[in-house]
Amino acid sequence: MAAKKKKAPAKKKAPAKKKAAAKKKKPAKKTTEMVLVVSKAKEALKASGCNVGGDALEGLNAVVHQYIAAAGRRAQANGRKTIRAHDFSA
Repeated sequence: MAAKKKKAPAKKKAPAKKKAAAKKKKPAKKTTEMVLVVSKAKEALKASGCNVGGDALEGLNAVVHQYIAAAGRRAQANGRKTIRAHDFSA
């Protein structure tokens, strides 16, 4: 029979050295939850006879969030906790 060889003990790795000047991380892109039904919004945009760019729905979503925030501020300024249709008009 062949003699069994003993395994050499595993070598420990030296801890990684930290770089003196760490690279700055880019700030995370602020994302807002999509409140649009993408397929319906895209269909409505295409009805204008134009193509829809990849960032168009993100831009429209941002505008909708601004309108919602403004309507909430208007309702609160009028002493209400309920946002009504006229809160979206200027």
